[in-house]
Amino acid sequence: MALNLQRAGYRLVIVDFDPPLPQELLDGGAVVKASNREVAEAADIVIAMVPDTPDVEIVLFAEDGVAAGLSKGNLVIDMSSISPTATVDFAQRINELGCEYLDAPVSGGAGRAVTGELTIMVGGPEAAFARAKPLFEVMGSTVTLIGTRNGDGQVCKVANQIIVGITVEAVAEALLFASKAGADPHKVREALMGGAANSLILENHGQRMLERNFAQSFRVELQQKDLGLAVDAAKQLGMVLPNATNTWHLYNGCLAHGDGKADHIAILKVLESMANHVLEGAE
Repeated sequence: MALNLQRAGYRLVIVDFDPPLPQELLDGGAVVKASNREVAEAADIVIAMVPDTPDVEIVLFAEDGVAAGLSKGNLVIDMSSISPTATVDFAQRINELGCEYLDAPVSGGAGRAVTGELTIMVGGPEAAFARAKPLFEVMGSTVTLIGTRNGDGQVCKVANQIIVGITVEAVAEALLFASKAGADPHKVREALMGGAANSLILENHGQRMLERNFAQSFRVELQQKDLGLAVDAAKQLGMVLPNATNTWHLYNGCLAHGDGKADHIAILKVLESMANHVLEGAE
């Protein structure tokens, strides 16, 4: 995402971290600072994208964080996938400094980040969105202002992850069922792709399940975190999300099995353990 911005002509100011920064960013002229505060001091628009809610709070509000370096009129964009409730609080704290705030989580995975075809879901004031839209259009092919409230983008991302998490689980469950029942799961997937059950997840992740390709594209621990956000938000709203909650528990099982760093299709392993059966025909 940063490379796409740089290639589009935007001047990048980035914070140093471990492991080392990509050499291509440095060769392209990115200016490296020692802290998030120094980045904010040198930039008009600050973009953060880190794994979880506590990480965003640290990046923004630690002693040497972004908030300490902001000037009135700056724009802060959080592209992480975090708690909608916490996002409202973070936005208010940034607004009190005379700055604008957008939450803009993404969907599409690493592949679409590289190609600049992410789906970007934005919450926040229309003026701030208009200011940031040229940057979003470099990083994504589908850019939507979900609502003018901060937190609306995060609500949309949680909804996205409910669908993704449950569908990954459903595809794993269906292919495992077919295999245990004695059918060829390859042929079952091929047939399902021609009907109402077809989806990108069946096409892409279903094939990887058959190949037992658990190489990381989106980590189990991140999918577990995102479904946990859905479960927590549902409690706050006084509602029940039965399938999201059940799938969240299965991802907790992935973590218990030591698969937190594996790809989120590793949920297949938990279902296999429960079924005492390994998906056949994978080789």
